[in-house]
Amino acid sequence: MQTPTASLLARLLPACLLATSLAAQEKRLPPIQDNSFLVEEAYNQETGVVQHISTFTRFQESKDWVYTFTQEWPVFSQKNQFSFTLPWQRLGASLDGKQAFGDVALNWRYQAVGDGTTPVAFSPRISVLLPTGDEARGYGKGATSYQVNLPVSFTMGESFVGHFNAGGTITPRARNVDGDRATTRDYALGQGLIWLVKPRFNVMLEYVYTNSEVIAGPGQTQRQGASFISPGIRWAYDFPSGLQVVPGIAVPIGVGASRGEKAIFLYLSFEHPFTK
Repeated sequence: MQTPTASLLARLLPACLLATSLAAQEKRLPPIQDNSFLVEEAYNQETGVVQHISTFTRFQESKDWVYTFTQEWPVFSQKNQFSFTLPWQRLGASLDGKQAFGDVALNWRYQAVGDGTTPVAFSPRISVLLPTGDEARGYGKGATSYQVNLPVSFTMGESFVGHFNAGGTITPRARNVDGDRATTRDYALGQGLIWLVKPRFNVMLEYVYTNSEVIAGPGQTQRQGASFISPGIRWAYDFPSGLQVVPGIAVPIGVGASRGEKAIFLYLSFEHPFTK
């Protein structure tokens, strides 16, 4: 006859074995990597894997919102990556305040140093922003823009990862809502810190600063700065098919010249193999 203690042990043993097995599997899983929000990480897509990214940002004070869809493809290997970004937005600064399409970005990124398995990675990006938005309504630059970004990613022990960005955009003969033209030059800096609480759950803190030119008249521009600090979280679901789904949420908070502005940022990524 089984004693109460032996009966209890018999019931707890399978649960303990299952918990141990799950914990071991969690440790073997690679951490979430290429899913930063406002700061670009320096990890290209792995060979044979495509990523579909949706983001939605809504600002509390201005009521503006922007939705973007980005698709990232490796080109033959992880060394080269092509992607495009499609923006759909509603900006209060536009003439009618209605939703409209913005300027489409075509991006090429080269994995110059390291990858997701190395302590340091560097992957410079060049982009062409096509004038697909209607600048007369405030939804585009009215001319082709050329952009460069220099993202660096680095590990800090087993629990933290950092990302640093520095970039700029030039738009020759940009046009404003009044039809005035001028060349604009924009600059951006970003810093992100990721805490790997678990391989499938991360806490994030990002900071972005932009300094942009707006057209004040024919051949005349004025500079405007914006700064946001953005705490957030992300988590992942993995499926036997190879699909990984990563949702996330952040709260960008304006600082400095942007003090008083707040936003809600939503993120959703689907990543899966497209070859066997």
